[in-house]
Amino acid sequence: MLIRVGDLDTHFSVWGEGRPVVLLHGWGTSAESLSAVAKALEDRFRVYALDLPGFGWTPAAAATWGTWEYASYVEAFMDCVGIPMASLIGHSFGGRIALALAARWPERVRNLVLVASAGIRPRRGLLYYVKVGAVKLAKRLFSLPLWGRLGERVVGELYGRIGSRDYRNAGPMRATLVKVVGEDLRGILASVRVPTLIIWGDRDQEVPFSAMEIMARGIQGSRLEVLEGAGHFPFVDSPDRFGRLVREFLCQDSR
Repeated sequence: MLIRVGDLDTHFSVWGEGRPVVLLHGWGTSAESLSAVAKALEDRFRVYALDLPGFGWTPAAAATWGTWEYASYVEAFMDCVGIPMASLIGHSFGGRIALALAARWPERVRNLVLVASAGIRPRRGLLYYVKVGAVKLAKRLFSLPLWGRLGERVVGELYGRIGSRDYRNAGPMRATLVKVVGEDLRGILASVRVPTLIIWGDRDQEVPFSAMEIMARGIQGSRLEVLEGAGHFPFVDSPDRFGRLVREFLCQDSR
């Protein structure tokens, strides 16, 4: 389905009937990545999964967005499809957006499921900043016109070595990624007052357990569940246990 949200033609899918649940996917993926989650919930809920701007079939915004712009966009999407309040399930980058939305518009969020959620900026050591400084200096040097295309290749290689996989693959979304990753949301955790379930796989190589602990301590009354043997996509690695946890949590206040 397509719907106009602001100035963006937004692609989304819908499953089932019942209380609304909105799924927010991770960086570099799309709504399709959460289709198994939607199908696990469709017998009890009306599940919406949208391609966030810059991913899937939804075009990127003209400006460089950060977490709060994405949260505003999701809130506007809810208005467009007639959802006054929804449960939010956010994976990784989508968890960051869900956190911001719940903090700023608590009246729009019934409850929250954060799956390997981003949002806590890691503490960096001195070596990291030395490397970043060296790369920035090299960029200034090799961006001089005299280097031509050789300079572009050198700069690209340097950023490829220090940057994450997401950074290397971000393409035109790179500025958005840099802005988003630089935003630390630990300061808003106390503002999230809705029931919250945090899920993390103990083999996750993308998001550290320490970040999940910070979220669990910061969000009053939240619950942290660790899925043994699961990685960054626990709904793929442990679908049965993941589905059971989420269904039980979402159904609690409908009994």
